[in-house]
Amino acid sequence: MSNCDLCGKDSELFKARIEGSLVDACGRCSRFGKILWKLDEIKPEIKNRKIDGEDSESIIENYDKIIRKERERRGLKLDGLARKLNEKESLIQKIENGEMMPSLKLAKKMEKFFGAKLVENVFNNKIEIKRSETKEFTIGDVIKQKGTG
Repeated sequence: MSNCDLCGKDSELFKARIEGSLVDACGRCSRFGKILWKLDEIKPEIKNRKIDGEDSESIIENYDKIIRKERERRGLKLDGLARKLNEKESLIQKIENGEMMPSLKLAKKMEKFFGAKLVENVFNNKIEIKRSETKEFTIGDVIKQKGTG
């Protein structure tokens, strides 16, 4: 077992999206966001994540609902969609149930097939944080930096 990124509790962890960030959270803390998968299960492929002020792409939060709605709107069954996308039916089912996040490559393939938005651009702003004269860093320092930036 590992420690929760939010409370530090040593317990079973989940990968969760909380306020736009992916974190390892315990069952209690994961309620503040959306659980994506249990950490001891197969995790989805996450690519093209860039840091330090560069723009990147991310899969939108309600991808699972959009994929299911678009598949049903077209009258397709899971196996039919899987054949059309050349993917495994079990993978499509896990994605639709929100148990697994699709790779960016698969999300773009589905986006093109359905004509629905599944991938968005994320703008990462690099924030430079300066220490105060007391050499102790406080939450007030962060607020001052954000207010002047």
